[in-house]
Amino acid sequence: MSHINSLTKPFDTPPFSQIKLEDYIPAIENAVSISRENIDLIINNTDLPNFENTIEALEFATVELDKITTIFFNLNHADTSKEMQEMALKISTILTNLSNDISLNKTIFEKVKTVYENSKTEILDNEQKRLMTKTYDGFMRSGANLSLENKLTYRELTEQLAQLSLKFSQNLLAATNDYFLHITDESELDGLPEFVREIGLGEAESKGLEGWVFTLAAQSYVPFLQFSNNREYREKIWTRYNTRCYANDKNDNQENIIKIVNLRRQLAKLLGYKNYAEYVLEVKMSKTQQVVEDFLEDILVKTKPHALSDWETVANYAKESGFDGEIMPWDFGHYAEKYKVSKYNISDDKLKPYFKLENVYNGLFDILGKLYGVEFVENRLLDKYHKDVVVYDVIENTKKLAILYVDFFPRESKSSGAWMTSYKDKMIYNSVETTPIISIVCNFTKPTKNEPSLLTFNEVTTLFHEAGHAMHGIFAKGKYASINGTNVAWDYVELPSQIMENWASDSYFLNNWAKHYQTNEPIPQDYIEKLKESENFLSGYAQMRQLSFGVSDMCWHTITSDINVSVKEFETEALKKTKIMPFIENSCVSTAFSHIFAGGYAAGYYGYKWAEVLEADAFSLFEKNGAYNKQCSKSFRDNILSAGSHKDEMEQYMSFMGREPKTDALFQKLGLTEK
Repeated sequence: MSHINSLTKPFDTPPFSQIKLEDYIPAIENAVSISRENIDLIINNTDLPNFENTIEALEFATVELDKITTIFFNLNHADTSKEMQEMALKISTILTNLSNDISLNKTIFEKVKTVYENSKTEILDNEQKRLMTKTYDGFMRSGANLSLENKLTYRELTEQLAQLSLKFSQNLLAATNDYFLHITDESELDGLPEFVREIGLGEAESKGLEGWVFTLAAQSYVPFLQFSNNREYREKIWTRYNTRCYANDKNDNQENIIKIVNLRRQLAKLLGYKNYAEYVLEVKMSKTQQVVEDFLEDILVKTKPHALSDWETVANYAKESGFDGEIMPWDFGHYAEKYKVSKYNISDDKLKPYFKLENVYNGLFDILGKLYGVEFVENRLLDKYHKDVVVYDVIENTKKLAILYVDFFPRESKSSGAWMTSYKDKMIYNSVETTPIISIVCNFTKPTKNEPSLLTFNEVTTLFHEAGHAMHGIFAKGKYASINGTNVAWDYVELPSQIMENWASDSYFLNNWAKHYQTNEPIPQDYIEKLKESENFLSGYAQMRQLSFGVSDMCWHTITSDINVSVKEFETEALKKTKIMPFIENSCVSTAFSHIFAGGYAAGYYGYKWAEVLEADAFSLFEKNGAYNKQCSKSFRDNILSAGSHKDEMEQYMSFMGREPKTDALFQKLGLTEK
């Protein structure tokens, strides 16, 4: 317990190697006791409630607890175990109970309400006013104004939802790990380039098997579908991927989904909202369900002709190539890759040798230095939770701004995908300014015996994306963690990440850092030209796919009565307007849609596309003034990256752009002109 409670000095980095699983619950229970003591001090304070003794005291009441729980839940995603997952269910209940005990306490709420209503008589700066408003709104949105009976109902609903979301996530990880395609006959690898075969060989070796193994992890699954000429295997692995947690087995998520959306609807209704989306969107940039639905519909209508055209183009190419029959989802990526090669003479197979992982992240660090004047220095002294993790000090003018962990490679103990997270947010506590501790977690191809980790260009942009999130946390300023860094509206949080993707295709990066891993020769100029030409390849189809997730999410969370149809039936109806490819009867997207059922994107997945509009519009300012224009980058840092949620997100955006965002830039960027 003591190892967790006294983090490593001087920057409070976690002592990962000293932490044992059995330490967590005693440490959390102890920290909860400290939090309750802090809360009791607020409750029993007989002084007139004010910002300092109520709002600020609440902000810092759980600081010690937060240190421990961030370690636990971050590792539960990045390096988990069966024991840890079981523990997560218990810890989640402990934390939900504490949260409810605070938000549903009548005395605390009355004090918060008093401060809120008397705020005009108390001299507060803008940051304090923002925290006060968010604290009051948070209590209102967490049931503080409910009757005693309804508060009990609120507790039951939130406790059930916390458990169900964890169970959903655990089932998805298990289902992803439970399947692999094992090939022993080399002739069945037809079409797979050497780098994909190396992936399969490495996976087989890790499992102690002969031959080649392909898994449902993205770095294995995606290139197999792209390149394999074996249609039977493509269908098999596609089907297993798209039936994860939809197999009526121990990892099935259908019942979990129905329970989650029905409970969320009940929760929203209890709090006075017509549906869960209305409840969620109230604190987003969009504000209302109607705004989001109009936004999605507008882009969908403009995009669908392009998406249908993209599908038809690939289908026609497949037929011209000798394919006989209807093109299916497991065929689309395969023939799209072949068509891309024929059209642009460029492919992942050609590009990967020029994107050695070490070169990519060193180039990324170089770009961040050019933009913001920071450098990244490896720190080999700090403890880390896995041997693959690399730790960096982020330095500006000799000052350590932050500590950055990077964790690049997949393992069965890690969730799929890529994400940025934080072990400690920026704040000033007990007169001490904390150093942010940020982590980037990815699932890139591991190095093999024959070659280093080589990235697809999509993986390159993924790393730049997560680095954008990281800079949001690294450059955070302010006293209060809850409104610093990435703690902003969820349809705004993707702006810093998505705008950063633009520098992945920047000429400076490609000319200086895309070098062949064997010869160190720079990437040929014609490759760069072809790469830029192909940037908008099938952009209509890609945008429609993204929109389909947003539309599905909104359908799940705008229900006004309990769902009494199957998950598949509901999903099929929801996705009718976004349908491009044939629906496959025995597949289901929702049962693996962790963003909305186990993450923070419920009624918020549209935010990716919303933020894409923001970033395309915002990047137009860089395009006008230069990608490394110091004035632009300083303004972006000051008005967005460092600003947290100290003021309304639209105000922040307008401070940078000088006006509200326009959607035109996105369609111009994607090459989606009127059809």
